[in-house]
Amino acid sequence: MHPPGLDLVRLGDYLARERPGLVAGPLTGELIVGGRSNLTYRISDGRQDWVVRRPPLGHVLATAHDVAREYRVISALAPTPVPVPGTVLLCPDPEVLGAPFYLMEMVEGTVYRTAAQTAAVPPAERWHLSRHLVGTLADLHAVDPVAVGLGDFGRPDGFLARQVRRWRTQLDGSRSRDLPGIDRLADGLAGTVPGSGPPAIVHGDYRLDNVLVRGTRIAAVLDWEMSTLGDPLADVGLLLVYWDRLASVDNPVVDGVGPRYGFPDGDTLTGWYAARTGADLSALDWYVALAAFKLAVILEGIHYRHSLGKTVGEGFDQIGTMVPPLVEQGLAALAHIRTTPTS
Repeated sequence: MHPPGLDLVRLGDYLARERPGLVAGPLTGELIVGGRSNLTYRISDGRQDWVVRRPPLGHVLATAHDVAREYRVISALAPTPVPVPGTVLLCPDPEVLGAPFYLMEMVEGTVYRTAAQTAAVPPAERWHLSRHLVGTLADLHAVDPVAVGLGDFGRPDGFLARQVRRWRTQLDGSRSRDLPGIDRLADGLAGTVPGSGPPAIVHGDYRLDNVLVRGTRIAAVLDWEMSTLGDPLADVGLLLVYWDRLASVDNPVVDGVGPRYGFPDGDTLTGWYAARTGADLSALDWYVALAAFKLAVILEGIHYRHSLGKTVGEGFDQIGTMVPPLVEQGLAALAHIRTTPTS
């Protein structure tokens, strides 16, 4: 039986035409569960394993789930200190699997998604792992986009204001219920956009469960579909929201991280990042508010697809419950900006 969204016979025929000799026999495959966006599959010919990435089934927000961008950035980062899987092939033709997709090498490692998983990590290793997570993000932001062929990968000028507009537009494309405060959050962000420093390659969804871990090291950074050129502090703000800004609520998206699970707190992570990069973090609350808004919109889109029966995997019925707390977190961060004295 074919996993949803993956026709193994058509895929095998396509690979035989495009990469003769790559596949040794009939393919088997399975959906890698846990993702909430692009669909990820592990496939095998009995001799070697690969990973296929394709957009989700059904309703897809405009500009989201762009596997070609993901393929490009991973390929470009291969010679840098940022660990990424090796890329094999990009198929832009939607006739093969119903959507564009790409094939990459399989990297062995652990994706930490639950408290049960991180509980098995010795306490000292949790701090080492956290340091490497931050260090890898710093390494990414230190990469010269022009030097790796990504000088045209995005438009850094006006990036933050454009992000607010983009996610508001995405929200309008997924509105299916009343979300008190979300428009006030968008308005508050638009009216308080800070100035940006030098642009960098931005991952767009950097967190512990978007990396593969081997020991206490990051074996590969995954899920690059929202990567672009822009303000690197957008990654830092989002990491903080995932890490410990939602510790007081049930979080079906990212569980098992932050100080309640024996990991360092977000302030420690940002201190490490500042020490590695020299970044000015004085406006960090704004980036936290942006991250909360962005994540709220993404999860609302997933909730909308789930309501239409267009999602694959478990746990999607809980995603919608995360949106109101994220709006509250974003509004609280904006309020802190307005009440914090400036020097």
